[in-house]
Amino acid sequence: MDTNLMEILCVIPARGGSKSIPGKNIVPLDGKPILAYSIQAAKKAKCAPRIVVSTDDDTIAEVANLYGADIVKRPSEISGDKDSSESALLHTLDHLKKTEGYVPEILIFLQCTSPLTLAEDIDGTVDALINDNADSALSVTPFHYFLWSKNRSGNSVGINHSKDKRLLRQDLSPQFLETGAVYVMKVHEFQKSKNRFVGTTAMYVMPTERCLEIDEPSDIILAETRIVEQKVRISTQVLPNHVSGLVFDFDGVLTNNLVLVSENGCESVICDRSDGMGISKLRSTGLPIIVISSEVNSVVKTRCEKLGIPCFTGVDNKLDALKIWANENELCLKDLVYVGNDINDLECMREVGCGVAVNDAHPDVISQANIVLSKDGGRGAVREISELVIRKLEVQS
Repeated sequence: MDTNLMEILCVIPARGGSKSIPGKNIVPLDGKPILAYSIQAAKKAKCAPRIVVSTDDDTIAEVANLYGADIVKRPSEISGDKDSSESALLHTLDHLKKTEGYVPEILIFLQCTSPLTLAEDIDGTVDALINDNADSALSVTPFHYFLWSKNRSGNSVGINHSKDKRLLRQDLSPQFLETGAVYVMKVHEFQKSKNRFVGTTAMYVMPTERCLEIDEPSDIILAETRIVEQKVRISTQVLPNHVSGLVFDFDGVLTNNLVLVSENGCESVICDRSDGMGISKLRSTGLPIIVISSEVNSVVKTRCEKLGIPCFTGVDNKLDALKIWANENELCLKDLVYVGNDINDLECMREVGCGVAVNDAHPDVISQANIVLSKDGGRGAVREISELVIRKLEVQS
């Protein structure tokens, strides 16, 4: 069944009250509010759901709007720490039907406290429901541990095993742990039962490294570590299979895009020494590198000479310059990586195998980039992409 032909709603409950971590749903995590990760994952899902955040908190609503979600204000009487997520889901469905006449066929329930969830996990859970012709579905991960409890007499007893006959782990029947990240339901059945596990339930198996719920402050530290690892892994996969060259714009990439002008008209720029170290490490690999800039100021040549890399300056058409350099070095455009920050970089970014935007690039550049770096231009972006490319080169070899 083609999910593009179905009306699918994704609801992300995010109430304001949190006792373990105040303001938990919008606490910064690697530079973004926790809530943003769930919204962005849903926006990338192939099943193309409408995304709604159910919240009682105005600040959370502002963050949700900023990242592109619709808002349904949740009444205070169902916003306490003991109120079920189902009550928020049912309220959202009722509100949308009453105010818009909107009735979806499938409901996706995302937990915003699971920031490692990817679009493929959302699509995978929806596919599990459809392929198994189930009424509900959830994301799970393989579970291989032995559970213990105490009986009424206080004796320790096995829950999913017998202490009298200890089986090897590989001999146990497959078991799965509920991740708490993604739930999917057929709306009609859910509204009748008011239970997320209505009817027959299917499972989508989610990789263990993406399973993490943020409940305690220590979880934030762990989540940030995993998010950085996840971003590096995904970005490395996006790079061309065989990286044969790296191309940089200058202003806004090797600099912070600002210019200092003295009283006699002399211009100077600010660069990041860590970027220079990144380029030095790249040069040691033998990878061809070049800077292509429309800037006519001699500061470009001076900086590039110090870095030991060639440059084209005063370039009106960057794509023509890129093609000339690629032909001279017998490089395929689809094996090149281009790093830019403004709209005059877009042609080059579209032609190469991987277009990369610094974090503070123009919105049009960010929207069309294959990779968006976490660092700003002139503030570590070049070091970041250099290390990603070096990691890819190590995989290639």
